[in-house]
Order: sequence, then structure tokens, then C-alpha cells
Amino acid sequence: MPPASEHPAKAAPVYAVRGSTAFLKISFALFLAGFSTFSLLYCIQPLLPLFARDFGVSPAQSSLALSMTTGLLAIAVVAAAALAEGFERRSLMFVSMASAAVLTIVQTFIPHWPSFLLVRALEGVVLGGVPAVALAYLAEEIDPKGLGFSLGLYVSGNAIGGMVGRLGTSALAEAFNWRVALGVMGLIDLVTAIGFFLLLPRSRNFTPQHDAGFRFHWLAWKGHLFRPGLQRLFLMGFMGMGAFVSVYNYAGFRLSAAPYFLNQTQIGLIFTVYVVGVVSSYLAGGLADRIGRRPVQTIGLLAMGAGLAITLAQPLWLVIAGVAIFTGGFFATQPVLNSWVGRIAPSTKGHAAALYLLAYYAGSSVMGSVSGHAYSAGGWPGLCLMVAVLIAIALAATWSLHPGINGEAGS
Repeated sequence: MPPASEHPAKAAPVYAVRGSTAFLKISFALFLAGFSTFSLLYCIQPLLPLFARDFGVSPAQSSLALSMTTGLLAIAVVAAAALAEGFERRSLMFVSMASAAVLTIVQTFIPHWPSFLLVRALEGVVLGGVPAVALAYLAEEIDPKGLGFSLGLYVSGNAIGGMVGRLGTSALAEAFNWRVALGVMGLIDLVTAIGFFLLLPRSRNFTPQHDAGFRFHWLAWKGHLFRPGLQRLFLMGFMGMGAFVSVYNYAGFRLSAAPYFLNQTQIGLIFTVYVVGVVSSYLAGGLADRIGRRPVQTIGLLAMGAGLAITLAQPLWLVIAGVAIFTGGFFATQPVLNSWVGRIAPSTKGHAAALYLLAYYAGSSVMGSVSGHAYSAGGWPGLCLMVAVLIAIALAATWSLHPGINGEAGS
């Protein structure tokens, strides 16, 4: 192989700078992608008690409806990152979003629990084409000086999608049933996918590599796995998402029981605290561009811990306040980690994003189910103890990341 100096010079990237029309179109389109992904993934979370009742399964078993999806998504993002090197990014994301929306509609007609889980798992597979490719697209197309801000908007889409999905299905399930609720959510996200495709510009800084073989992908993944700092970012993603999903998976079980006895619509209204996440992710992305990622990541994790502690109180308003603070802290960490991965990875950013998302959704899948046993054994205090350990590990990983590693600073 000839030395690097003998290769033709690569054209300088043409970035979309903050304030430009291209920047706004990209940011809003990826906002829609985040909305679609999280609404489809988590619209079933408030329905878990209904699944337990209608299908005759335990709380931990009902959580498989979410864990199966996120678990297969975790694996699929790695395959999608490899596939995306040979296909146009916009088309791949659109097909994934539209297919997942159709599968959500299909779930409304399934009468048996094993079949329902199978379709949920398939939905996780097709959704794999969105997150890794979206993060790679932003890292390639957005001016690095505005990347944190743009990722903040993307994560805001996640937050709003999660809120609308949970709140919408709760209200519709209360008024009709959970099957109607899922059907309406699938239709909404099908329209969202079409809007995304019409709005997102084609990539300007990415050239599909149709001849990329297994060795190319293997070396890319191997290089990222052994790159200083990325391992810790993967660990932070696993622990943070595991903590977040654990709290939301079983909050409905707690609030539907004594002494609260909230109905499905009232439980769904709890998810309006996602508005806090929308604001915190938007602010955190810009703040990380200015003061650095580690300080913002630390603040977010400490807020998660503080909010978790407050949920141990008995009054309902304190429980809701604690969940709100916990949610704000979690979403503040997300644009930080996403942009951190993009900055540390020097090339094949889609592969790096895929490995991060593998850890992220594996945390959701694994800890979301494991925490069900903690809840069954120790109630809400037992769940909080396990979640606190996850947050502590993420905080330790944050401060073990050497400040001299490329990408730690916001600049």
C-alpha cells in the first residue's frame, strides 16, 4: 500500500453552517427522525401494565415488549452502519422509519404474546437504519462548531417523540384500547417519515463505498473499539440509558398501585415531564460547544441522581418532580455523548456511532428487564438502588476519561 501522501487529496468538506437554510432543514429533518424513533420505540411503555393484564404475563415479562425491540435495535445499528457505507443515507433512513411505522400498525392485529414479541423484535431490526446513520449524517454534514447545537435539536426530537408516544397511547388506550392507540401512532409516524424524506438534503460529504468488504468494516469497528476514550463513552451510554429505561418501565406499575391508583390517562400525563428533557437537551448541546463536554455530562448525571432520590418520597407531586429532574438530567447527557463520539472518531463515523448505539440500546434492553427483578424483589426502593449504581458507574467513567483526549473540550 502506498504511503498516505501518495493518495489523491480529499476534497474539503462543505459543511452546513449554523443559521443557513441547509442547517435548518437538516436540523428539523433529523428532529423528525428522532421523534419517529423514540415515539415508535417507547409508545408501548405506559401500556406494559395492560399487556400484563391482557396477555396474562408478569411485569418483567411485559417489559420484553420494549426490551426485545431495543435489544434487536442494538444489534441492527451495527449492521446498518456497514450497510450505510454503500447506500445513500437519506433513503436508508426513510425506509427504516416507514417500515417501523407499518410494523407498529401490524401489531394491532396480533392476538398472541409470542407473535407480538416477534413483530416488536422485527421493528427493532428495521429501526436500526435510523440512529447510527442519523448521527453519522450530522457529524459529516454539520459544521463542527454547531454540531452540539444540532445534536441538541436531534435529541429534543427524541424527547418529544418519547413524550408524544407515551402520552398519546395512554390517552387513546384509556378512551378506546391499546390496539387503537398503536394503530394511530403508526399512522402518525408514517406521515413523519414522508416529511423527513422531503425535507432532508442529500449528503454532500459522503460517497457510498459499494466495494467495501468485511475487512473494511472489521478494521473500522476494531479501530474504534481500541481508540482511547471511546470505550468509556460506550460504557456511559449503556449505563445512562439502562438507568433511564428502568425508571420509566416501572413507574407505571408503581403509580397504578396503592396509594396512588392512577388510571392509564393519568399515568400518561406523567410523561409530560419530557418537556424538561426537550429544554435540557437543547441547552446542553450549545453549552457543551462552549464550556466542554465533561462538565455538562457531570451536571446531567448528578441531576439524574438527585431526581432519583426525590422519587423515593411518598407525596405524588414529589415523585413527579423527581422524575422531571431525572429526565432533564438524562437528556442533558445525550447531545454531549453523541457529539463526543463524533469528535473522537476521526473517520468512519457511522461505525463509531453504531458501536455507541449498540451499547446504548443494549443498556435499555438488558437493564430494562433486569431492573424488573429488582422492582419485584425490593419495590421502588430496590429499583432506585440498582439505578443509582448505574449512574455512579457512568459518573466514574466520565471522570476517568483523560481530559487531553481529542474531542473532550467543546471547541
